[in-house]
Amino acid sequence: MIPGPFSYHRPTSIADAVKLLADLGDDARALAGGHSLIPMMKLRLATPEHLVDLHGIDGLTGIRRDGDRILIGAMATQHQLLASDEITRALPILQETALLIADPQVRYMGTIGGNVANGDPGNDMPALMLVLGASYRLEGAAGSREVAASEFYQGAYFTALEPGEILTSISIPVPTAGHGYAYEKLKRKVGDYATAAAAVVLTMDGGRVATCSIGLTNLHETPLLATEAAQIAIGSSLDAATLKRVAAAAEAIMAPAADARGPVEYRKHVGGIMVTRALTRAAARAG
Repeated sequence: MIPGPFSYHRPTSIADAVKLLADLGDDARALAGGHSLIPMMKLRLATPEHLVDLHGIDGLTGIRRDGDRILIGAMATQHQLLASDEITRALPILQETALLIADPQVRYMGTIGGNVANGDPGNDMPALMLVLGASYRLEGAAGSREVAASEFYQGAYFTALEPGEILTSISIPVPTAGHGYAYEKLKRKVGDYATAAAAVVLTMDGGRVATCSIGLTNLHETPLLATEAAQIAIGSSLDAATLKRVAAAAEAIMAPAADARGPVEYRKHVGGIMVTRALTRAAARAG
């Protein structure tokens, strides 16, 4: 289908973008990669009267290290994450996850900011941001503020973004050297959302888990941090009995929708399997 009529705006600064969104109000939508918004417009499920394109704002695309944190501009694409030496050194799990998002054509245009800000439970990066302890810089007419990823997601497509605000950057603490990591994703075909996915970042000490964080994708209306499951893993050697207990604890907080990807019990079951696989692979990588 063809989208309805709209006016197009291309600001060249964050301040101009914020002003446009404030002035235009509910009739305007910010445009990043467009992979969520444009299909909705084609189906007439979204009918904004104004599009505010963020591609003309140079300050939204960088990837750099600032002390013990990695700062990523919201308009950095998945392809740029894959090509970044800084990400390779400090946050390789971002690259592993980006490679599982859609296909190369989508990754050339899809932005990390759009992926984390949309509030779509099927997007891959939000659960990873929870695991990594990321925070988001939000800019609006009232100024800027930092919101932890753990406080950002409120429901399917509902986030802490206030009307007129845009997410401009992501700040991620650099994980401990020698950490293990893995993102395991089950999907029906290339380009599909996850039937279930799990992200794990951990450290090992003397053959036992010293620290652990587990995130879950598309297994609830928001991304999930499986805190209790991670606590079960800590102190263990990840033997078969412990892995089974961890998976059960993770499954206990899952509440996926029954859809074309499978019924609820199936999706929870494979969610537990993704947790087990991610833990096992992350532990093998930890040095």
